[in-house]
Amino acid sequence: MNTPVSAKEEVEQLLAQLPDDATLEDIQYHVYVLEKIRRGRADVAAGRGYTRDQARERLSRWLPN
Repeated sequence: MNTPVSAKEEVEQLLAQLPDDATLEDIQYHVYVLEKIRRGRADVAAGRGYTRDQARERLSRWLPN
């Protein structure tokens, strides 16, 4: 089971993985992606998600076959 970590700890882990020459823009982007993943996982845990078939149906409206 994954132990929950604080936002600060998540960012510290992220910074430890980035190269020393990472720009502020690089860091900002990675923090943004972490937040989107966190929100997506929370949505799935709360039952706010789509099955593969539901997603295909929704995407078929915009994407060609």
